[in-house]
Amino acid sequence: MHSLNQVHEDSAPELDARMPLAPMSVEETGLEFSFLLRLAAKCATEQDTVTPSHLAERMKLPKAVINPLIKELVKLAYMEARGLAGEDVRSDIRYALSTKGMEYAHAAIRQSSYVGPAPVSLDAFCRQLGLQSIQHERVTQDGLLASLEGLVLSPSLVEKLGPAMNSGQSILLYGPPGNGKTSIAERTSRLFRQTIWVPYAIEVGGYVISFYDEAVHQPVNGMPYPKADQRWVECRRPVIKTGGELTLDLLDLAYSEGSTVYEAPLHLKASGGVFIIDDFGRQQVMPQALINRWIVPLERGYDFLTLHTGKKFKVPFDELVVFSTNIAPKELSDEAGLRRLKYKIFVNNPSRAEYIRIFEGYAQSVAVEMSVADLELFYDRKYGGESLGSCYHPKYLLDFIGSYCAFNGLQKVASLEMLERAWEGVFTAD
Repeated sequence: MHSLNQVHEDSAPELDARMPLAPMSVEETGLEFSFLLRLAAKCATEQDTVTPSHLAERMKLPKAVINPLIKELVKLAYMEARGLAGEDVRSDIRYALSTKGMEYAHAAIRQSSYVGPAPVSLDAFCRQLGLQSIQHERVTQDGLLASLEGLVLSPSLVEKLGPAMNSGQSILLYGPPGNGKTSIAERTSRLFRQTIWVPYAIEVGGYVISFYDEAVHQPVNGMPYPKADQRWVECRRPVIKTGGELTLDLLDLAYSEGSTVYEAPLHLKASGGVFIIDDFGRQQVMPQALINRWIVPLERGYDFLTLHTGKKFKVPFDELVVFSTNIAPKELSDEAGLRRLKYKIFVNNPSRAEYIRIFEGYAQSVAVEMSVADLELFYDRKYGGESLGSCYHPKYLLDFIGSYCAFNGLQKVASLEMLERAWEGVFTAD
């Protein structure tokens, strides 16, 4: 198992066994010849004339695969040669769809309006996920500390996070609101160094599932590898976050009847990365129902998806799932459901010393002067008994002070008087 360096070296394609290699024949694409023929015809409708190079770029396939498709389209009288693309005799030949070919292409579009990179087969997708599993990557203590830089966390909490993040399974972060649970979950994007390959689309039962999503997949900069299958995009491990908008429907394929193309659900797009369910328990659907939906994926490492035709198929479930909530676990689910969440980590309110460190750090970042003595006196006055300090309090207080002083033309100083004023301005009395 080899990691991929972010700087591509000439020898990297031979060293990294995870990289999908470009197919050299129609058979090696894993797709039916008729499927590729229809896709090529649809792509040819985008321009008056096309060349093998154009179709190769559009479909992300080598010319060795494109040329047999063009040959067959010409044989069927769906495509006609229109001369060379340039004056050089070695130039590509230009081709155009005939009237018969346009009818064929439009019939193919009515069957599926998908036009673009050729999809990969389901078998290829499953095989690739196995090669680049998040469980193959190891989180080190130094890497964890670097990812959490800027957050003030107790050593005991960091010690619990390490094994959990390294598991590649499921984590429940719970505790009072405003103490960094979401920030901790989001920092996982800095933990993983390997890149993975994400397909533009997947073919299942003749249907196309759109997969690559610019909103969630971050491509790695650099030129593509000559030997790599261009139907895959080299990306960083994705980190996808969802919150109160999550419903059970969003965990299924989204089918568009107009285009007859599917959109992969969010948790499938998170394959090989991290899927964060923020504010768990605040969704429209009951938390027990969500956990029930995840029992098989979390426990067995695979999930089942269903086409509108009723065809079910199995896909790997390979991602670190992080649930973040301020609801007590016993209120979220029964013991059987909670058992599926492997690691349960309590994120508590900061101690007095941690609160002061957070305050000092943020005050420096927003250029607000402060007196540690005044802050300690303020802390002892406001916190105690049932009133506990939260990690977000310093930011709210300092933002108020900055705005107040700027409006009144005062020097930005977090004095005891100003802290009291800020408290009254941002927190309720009860």
